[in-house]
Amino acid sequence: MGLLQLLVLAVLASERRVAGAAEVFANFSEGLIEFSVGKFRIFELNRPFPEEAILHDISNNVTFLIFQIHSQYQNTTVSFSPTLLPNASKTGTDSGLVFILKPEQSTCTWYLEISDTEPVQSMAILLSYSERDPIPGGCNLEFDLDIDPNIYLEYNFFETTIKFAPANLGYARGTDPPSCDAGTDQDSRWRLQYDVYQYFLPENDLTEDMVLTHLQRMVTVPQVKANALKVATLTANDKTSVSFSSLPGQGVIYNVIVWDPFLNTSAAYVPVHTYACSFEAGEDSCASLGRVSSKVFFTLFALLGFFICFFGHRFWKTELFFIGFIIMGFFFYILITRLTPIKYDVRLILTAVAGSVGGMFLVAAWWRCGILSICMLCVGLVLGFLISSVTFFTPLGNLKIFHDDGVFWVTFSCIAILIPVVFMGCLRILNILTCGVIGSYSVVLAIDSYLSTSLSYVTLNVLKRALNKDFSRAFTNVPFQTNDFIILAVWGMLAVSGITLQIRRERGRPFFPPHPYKLWKQERERRVTNILDPSYHIPPLRERLYGRLTQIKELFQKEQPAGERTPLLL
Repeated sequence: MGLLQLLVLAVLASERRVAGAAEVFANFSEGLIEFSVGKFRIFELNRPFPEEAILHDISNNVTFLIFQIHSQYQNTTVSFSPTLLPNASKTGTDSGLVFILKPEQSTCTWYLEISDTEPVQSMAILLSYSERDPIPGGCNLEFDLDIDPNIYLEYNFFETTIKFAPANLGYARGTDPPSCDAGTDQDSRWRLQYDVYQYFLPENDLTEDMVLTHLQRMVTVPQVKANALKVATLTANDKTSVSFSSLPGQGVIYNVIVWDPFLNTSAAYVPVHTYACSFEAGEDSCASLGRVSSKVFFTLFALLGFFICFFGHRFWKTELFFIGFIIMGFFFYILITRLTPIKYDVRLILTAVAGSVGGMFLVAAWWRCGILSICMLCVGLVLGFLISSVTFFTPLGNLKIFHDDGVFWVTFSCIAILIPVVFMGCLRILNILTCGVIGSYSVVLAIDSYLSTSLSYVTLNVLKRALNKDFSRAFTNVPFQTNDFIILAVWGMLAVSGITLQIRRERGRPFFPPHPYKLWKQERERRVTNILDPSYHIPPLRERLYGRLTQIKELFQKEQPAGERTPLLL
């Protein structure tokens, strides 16, 4: 008998588990989706007509509800009615509505719809708030919905901008809402504050399950505060718009929490996510971000940089070519991008040509003039540029004072110039440090062209700021995850190894090679005066070239036949 009871209990438990799973994946057999407050639902929308959703048994202490639905990149529509109206529906990958409840209302219905023919995997949740909680988007004057809890996102290559409508104070059921512009005292919505949060998805993961899972961590106020990074705090006097540096291929979730400091209550807007790229575009889509031209360019650049990292000081002219290539290529790319609309691949080819010309010019300047201080100034400025870029890559770069272009560029230039000044008395150490650090960083850039890493934004953020005047207002946070720690270790290992090897190998040797032009001139004078030198009897260069051309011309002349060709005189 006891065994039979155990079997019955096991069957009942299995039935309960199946019933619980049905709450996660919606059942469309009855044409109705039932929701519970605070519970996530993951389901597929695949019907060409609106799907009705309903919530029962709403508590009396709930004043308003916020429903939100999310998908990876396909649009979904949530509406108050089966007929879609601009001021009563929202379409997008992250959409939400606010339901202001009437007295004694205990049931709420709304409608879900998709425009695509393919099924859309979606995740949705319904949140409840009381009359003490602020209402996100309650003072909307910019967007279509009367009360709009959504965050609107726009992005380009340089920056990602989010915008949202101001919130209003909470109020009880059946009462009129507080006026949005009645006054600016502490009894109005002007006392509210807005905390902007940013959350990074795992790097190099574009799967649908990943974004839907992590969106669940950015919905409620406690979850947002526990998992995300607070980037900025806005007051009611600030513009409800925040910009961030775009990270193509990197998933990012943004959310805003409105806080009432008088009542110490909060409410969360509808989170929004982006990859700063398109899943549907053929070229430059999220699945194929790395260009072949970038891979070829940075691979060749890394091979030269790897050689410089370990042998740059010994091969001084090769290092000068490397430094000249960096300086000329950087400024030429900025100039050609700002002034011309040519495509990226052409710009990269022209940058490589201009950089090569700059490298050869610096080598020629050293060969002819031999001024060590000018060459080392170029070397020191390149190292200073990277150190200054690393400085602003830290949270220091997000300080409000550096959002001003004048302050930023003056500070950036001072740090870059400080490096050659500090090492003025030990030029060989400066040169070896530059070889190790800059050469190893070129390897990091090559790795980024194949496997995305946040370390490339050390210099890319500076380049973006030089190319785009609006980038100064953007926050430049980037994720720092497992891949980045590994590549940072590789960068440090290469730099330390290259510096140590060159310092040990150059011990006891001359600091720098002598002036090449003087050596050539002295050698030429020695050859002219010393007749015992075999090179003394070598003809001048012009005569040697003329003789070589004569030999080449003889190869194309017809061979004259042997024998007499004129008749003999009898």
